Amino acid sequence: MTDDVEFNPGCRLCPRLAAYLDDVRVRNPDYFARPVPAFGDPEARLLIVGLAPGYHGANRTGRPFTGDYAGILLYQTLHRLELASASVSESPNDGLRLKGCRITNAVKCLPPANKPVGQEIRTCNRYLAAELLALPKNAVVLALGKIAHDAVVRALGFRLSAWRFGHGEIHELPDGPPLVDSYHCSRYNTQTRRLTAAMFETVVARAAAMAGVGSVSPGISEP
Repeated sequence: MTDDVEFNPGCRLCPRLAAYLDDVRVRNPDYFARPVPAFGDPEARLLIVGLAPGYHGANRTGRPFTGDYAGILLYQTLHRLELASASVSESPNDGLRLKGCRITNAVKCLPPANKPVGQEIRTCNRYLAAELLALPKNAVVLALGKIAHDAVVRALGFRLSAWRFGHGEIHELPDGPPLVDSYHCSRYNTQTRRLTAAMFETVVARAAAMAGVGSVSPGISEP
């Protein structure tokens, strides 16, 4: 595993991201515009890893997948599987609770054009490594997209070439939590039907069942 450090809400290790957030705060003084912390059950056995905060989503609200399009399908799915107390995540003050799961991002800061560069992903990997280390025994990790998948593999100290991303794939990493892959629930993936709501729910339900959390919704069978 890489050197791990607990999340730093004032992190400015990536010059490009720090400068970009400074500019965002000037343009949008009411936006969170800082490194976004993880959200959810501190004892979670299912860790969901996304890419990075969205400009008008988590970067605005300060909660992962809250306020942007990708969060619509994610929170609806978590609610259907009894992993969330509500189907809509509006703000950190809306009373929403996650049960048995936690949501984080591979990169904690908003990247320009939603595209972090490799060095930024590697620099932020120390925080993801700490989150993985803190997981309880028998936990499961669900990666949303290839960048999140690669970040988890790197944080656990494995070669990326040995563990390749594939939607619906389950990777039994040595001495680490099982890693389940899903296409990211982004607007592009859902609108092009690369990822449907049924496909997404199937993968989330499988990961949740492996972790022993939530419930299996109608039409979704346990693996």
